[in-house]
Amino acid sequence: MPLQKILFKPGVNKENTRYTTEGGWYDCDKVRFRQGTPEKIGGWTGFASGVFLGICRSLGNWITLASLNLIGVGTNLKFYILSGGNYYDITPIRKTIALTNPFTATNGSAVIAVFETNHGCVQGDFVTYSGAGITGLGGNITAAVLANTFQIVFIDDNNYTITVSATANATDAAGSPGGGTVVTQYETNTGPSYQIPLVGWGAGTWGGGTWGNGSSTSSSLQLWNQQNFGEDLIYGPRGQGVYYWSANVGFSPIQITISIAAPGVITLPAGFSFPDGTTISLTSTGALPTGLTVGQVYFVVNSTGGTFNVSTTIQGTPITTSGGQSGIQRISQRGIDLADAGDADTPLYQNYVLVSDAFRFVIVFGTNDYGSSVLNPMLIRWSDQEDPFTWTPQATNQAGSLQLSHGSEIITAIQSRQEIVVFTDSSIYSYQYVGPPFVWTAQLIADNVSIIGPNAAVIASGAVYWMGIDKFYKYDGRVQTLKCDLRRHIFSDFNVLQTQQIYAGTNEGFNEIWWFYCSANATSSDRYVIYNYIEDIWYYGDLGRSAWLDSGLLPLPVAATYDSELVQHEDGVDSYVLGTPTAIAANISSSEFDIGDGHNFGYVWRVLPDLTFTGSSSSPTPTVTMTLFPMQNSGSGTGNSAAANVTKGSNYVITEEFTGQIYTRARGRQMIFKISSDQLGTTWQLGAPRIDIRPDGRR
Repeated sequence: MPLQKILFKPGVNKENTRYTTEGGWYDCDKVRFRQGTPEKIGGWTGFASGVFLGICRSLGNWITLASLNLIGVGTNLKFYILSGGNYYDITPIRKTIALTNPFTATNGSAVIAVFETNHGCVQGDFVTYSGAGITGLGGNITAAVLANTFQIVFIDDNNYTITVSATANATDAAGSPGGGTVVTQYETNTGPSYQIPLVGWGAGTWGGGTWGNGSSTSSSLQLWNQQNFGEDLIYGPRGQGVYYWSANVGFSPIQITISIAAPGVITLPAGFSFPDGTTISLTSTGALPTGLTVGQVYFVVNSTGGTFNVSTTIQGTPITTSGGQSGIQRISQRGIDLADAGDADTPLYQNYVLVSDAFRFVIVFGTNDYGSSVLNPMLIRWSDQEDPFTWTPQATNQAGSLQLSHGSEIITAIQSRQEIVVFTDSSIYSYQYVGPPFVWTAQLIADNVSIIGPNAAVIASGAVYWMGIDKFYKYDGRVQTLKCDLRRHIFSDFNVLQTQQIYAGTNEGFNEIWWFYCSANATSSDRYVIYNYIEDIWYYGDLGRSAWLDSGLLPLPVAATYDSELVQHEDGVDSYVLGTPTAIAANISSSEFDIGDGHNFGYVWRVLPDLTFTGSSSSPTPTVTMTLFPMQNSGSGTGNSAAANVTKGSNYVITEEFTGQIYTRARGRQMIFKISSDQLGTTWQLGAPRIDIRPDGRR
């Protein structure tokens, strides 16, 4: 017989048996398709110096007026700004309070007990102690030991412990409780690294739920929402407050000398200036000017050159500072809770926050109503136009609210063409700006449609794509169910208790949408599925990523690993995690093929490869393995396989970079073709290899 091409349909199809899907691909890992033929995916390298604390759940990218390319990095423990390859901690302060003698030491232990009534902390929260009034306990536990940031071990609502850098002695124990007057700053509550189901009697906190039923909630992940407002940032953890970070002060705390030039006028050293509206807080190593408080967030007002005053609200009355104090002050920039900006009706909570393209409204989805402190998961509220600090509706502004009716909770929202697509747990709305008096309105566009998690939707090429609880969807003016050739493969091996970990991202350079998810027995995302929306095909593989950021303002996509590192994808051909290069094992195998309908056995004695190693390193010699798996019939399992290495031939001065023909022996009614590689420096693209196959009897 003449040579037979091994040329299969693009994409991977696992919706039926391996024999039924003849003429296609059936299994793959770390492989994509280009113009219908498979190739190994690109590698990844470290993107920033160092690592962050926690598991990253949110990545956002924007550029400031000073041309700084910033990335917001939200983890279950912290929130960072990544700039110049360095991470800067801007985790918001949840509460600042002055405590008196809160510390108790035990002789011979570095664990210090801390008492505060209704502290509001959870396991793993961070607390910082400071202030001129802080003292030690009389022994090894000095003021310098205590004036630091610590991670909390939760005990109960009124007690927790910290671990300090010194071991307490008998003097410290005798001096307990002590510590003097301690300015205590609590960061926003942290969250677990994965979802912990809390169902039934005994679940949740003591007293939670109705008698005899217990709690029916779950321990949610710390999912951050973030979007730039100009060069500044609107952000916050899901279910907590809305915070505003100003780019004016910078990323890390600065130590400068401030003084009072005249009553109400604060003077900065030469070269420093803070524009009006900048938020600052002071952590003093000495006495502050009269009228200022350590840890209080202030707004800069009346700024002129190197002088300014401060107010406790965005446009409030300036504080008449006074006194002759002049000393080094540590000015830090953390996000300010919008609820502290002066408007009594600012949202206390948000399940999602977005800045609209139409006239720049800050919109929160799932929040408390006016005059209420109860979170309403179906309520939408928006600020005044171009003003994130004004939320109370007045005749002179456009602030307002809207209640949705279909569903029980707003899950997420996506800015699309001339509308915002809003997802509840059972429906989709088109949310549009209509101007006064209604300002914003919502129109139901689909009901009985699911979305599996807050980060499961993306927009690509003008259409919105998302993962539901058992299928995939597309919205481009109408809602459609996507034909998915991997649907059963994905949802039959899927951890339904970890849906909040699902993260969708686009890889625009390859026309791809990636969804990362947890397999059935995993508690962290260990798999991905890709939809190529140009070629309308699917493929999948194993890879752990907790967040993804496409290359809109960056040269290449960036993703977060479970090693608390950001990596740049499509960079090279190998995996560089924490600086260590390892080979990326990639493979793809076909469905079963035969001669005719398998009436005769086929005998393969020769294979003519067709592939390219373009992009591979020259040393070691790039190599892939091609394997034929013969079968007596589709239910018999594979027999002895025939495999051979295909290497880049340095002696071949031809465009196609592969070895010559391979001689082999393989006999079966059906066969499976596989190509794989697991070598450093190797990448490849498959063409149309040919096999020399002939009939070889009927049994």
